[in-house]
Amino acid sequence: MSDTLPTVTVLIAARPGQAQVKAVPASQALDYPSEKLQILLARGRQPSAQRNTGMRQARGELIYFLDDDSVPRPQNLKLAVKHFQQASIKMVGGPNVCPDDAPWLEKVFALVLSSWALGPSRARYTALGRSRETSEKELILCNLVARRAALLELGGFNEALYPNEENALMDELQKRGGKLLYDPDLVVERRPRPNLKAFARMLMTYGRGRAEQFRLHPTFGSALNFVPPLFVLYVVVTACVFVFAPVFGRILLAPLGLYGLVVLGQAAVLATKANVTRSLAAVPLMILTHLLYGFGFWRGLFTQLKAPSDRSPVPVEMEEIQTGQTTPR
Repeated sequence: MSDTLPTVTVLIAARPGQAQVKAVPASQALDYPSEKLQILLARGRQPSAQRNTGMRQARGELIYFLDDDSVPRPQNLKLAVKHFQQASIKMVGGPNVCPDDAPWLEKVFALVLSSWALGPSRARYTALGRSRETSEKELILCNLVARRAALLELGGFNEALYPNEENALMDELQKRGGKLLYDPDLVVERRPRPNLKAFARMLMTYGRGRAEQFRLHPTFGSALNFVPPLFVLYVVVTACVFVFAPVFGRILLAPLGLYGLVVLGQAAVLATKANVTRSLAAVPLMILTHLLYGFGFWRGLFTQLKAPSDRSPVPVEMEEIQTGQTTPR
């Protein structure tokens, strides 16, 4: 049976000097023949460059991308490789979910990320539906399996982008006829941000990354991502009008009331999945998600993006990890 399985390289991006990399022992515990498995740890400060360097050194036909804190389920690789029997499938991914032992606040963050506040991207944070063809909006790089040859053919990740480097690459794959697949059973556990400041910074970064991606790789699929920045613009305009022309300001407030009802309705839906306290705590955070993502998007429309020829080389330290060994690092 193992003779028919493709070779796989697990590629983990980590920081220089990082002592604990959760993804390493979890990768060593994957249920996959050790002779078919390679584990590479790419240390550096630019994940796109780290992954590109790792891809060039990988021996696997498939690359399993994990973040340093991703903890994949042991059966993940055997689940994923089945999908690649179809030649047109170029990438397979699934959700990263909050572990049961996470602190209360992190569970609230996870609830927000899995809500309709994120639109179709909520599939990245909760298992939704069945295996299906999908777009880049449902896949995330902390839990993604891809054909190495297809990635190298496109030149790897755009190192001018972080985050959203994988989203741009997925768009290019689909333009060339490649298919992306979402499998809700392909799960990694991963803790959300530890505090509100880190969560807010993440939302701003995601918004900035999406705007930068749109500038470099504009597609119709990014149209939905303009909703949060337009919402921010609406809020700012409404506040200004309310100050200088209160009568017109009250008229402009009407859609905001409808928005509030939608958010409360989503909170009621979440209460069926989690306790009421966490659901109520998620309400202001859903609003904050739209505002901060929108602000980040506006920022990303005006950031300076360097061409590959203008960027200094990014140092990357590669380490190959022994397979079949489960001693934590």
